[in-house]
Amino acid sequence: MPAKRPSAPRRATAKSPGRAIPGWAWVRARLPRWKFLKSPEAVTFRQHLVVFSKELLVVVVAALIVASLLRAFVAQMFLIPTQSMEPTLLVKDRVIVEKLSAVQRGEIIVFSDPGGWIKTPPAPARSAPGKVLQFIGVLPDTSTEHLIKRVVGLPGDHVVCCDPQGWVMVNDQPLDETGYLAKPTDEALNALAVTPYDVVVPTGRIFVLGDNRTSSADSRCHLNDIGADGLPTGQGAFVPEDVLVGQARAIWWPSSRIHKLGIPATFDTVPAGVAPAPDTALVQPGTGPVC
Repeated sequence: MPAKRPSAPRRATAKSPGRAIPGWAWVRARLPRWKFLKSPEAVTFRQHLVVFSKELLVVVVAALIVASLLRAFVAQMFLIPTQSMEPTLLVKDRVIVEKLSAVQRGEIIVFSDPGGWIKTPPAPARSAPGKVLQFIGVLPDTSTEHLIKRVVGLPGDHVVCCDPQGWVMVNDQPLDETGYLAKPTDEALNALAVTPYDVVVPTGRIFVLGDNRTSSADSRCHLNDIGADGLPTGQGAFVPEDVLVGQARAIWWPSSRIHKLGIPATFDTVPAGVAPAPDTALVQPGTGPVC
């Protein structure tokens, strides 16, 4: 006969002989922490934690709302994607754009595409968290539906290029822009920068130019556009005031380039323009695309 295998030892119970194995209820009843959690001090702590969590949630939500309102109505951050404003603004500069003040000549403005100005493909979309941070203003706007240029002519201004020195004239006042314009690298580019035009800025619109005149798709590039919706030819060269986002006030990043963006002194002496008569030609005949 085969030998019998020894049987496994039986678990000790309250009714069986041997040492009893403690159960979970027995262990829990003897752990000091369970006594602490049931103490008045622990109950008070939990109540304070709940109150603090609710208050923290309210503060976070309120901060997000305030940040969103500031972005929508007060200021917004933008990322510079092109070379059109060099050397004033470099690619990947981050600028703060203020939305409350009235526009003045010489200011750098951000505006939505007035229609057909932007030819570049759209930028890659941000991730969902990035979109949220951009919406509340923590990250700069990287969309390609906005442009950034310098205001040269306000409604009623007579803008002409160029005087014998190659300077743009506004209301017969030459602008000394040598302090902020990019220097053309050859004669062909220099000729492009001073291609003639003669315009009067209509009511409710703005004439804008990039500081890098040889690499900027600005108002000059649309002086020969065929008018749409009954508008005269060349009307598309002027930016409607209702697409204006705001004025660039400062570069805030990278840290080595942090500084304010002001109005060049040459604009201080420009006289006020005169509203054109209804039959005034806004773009003089012979003015064509220069970009």
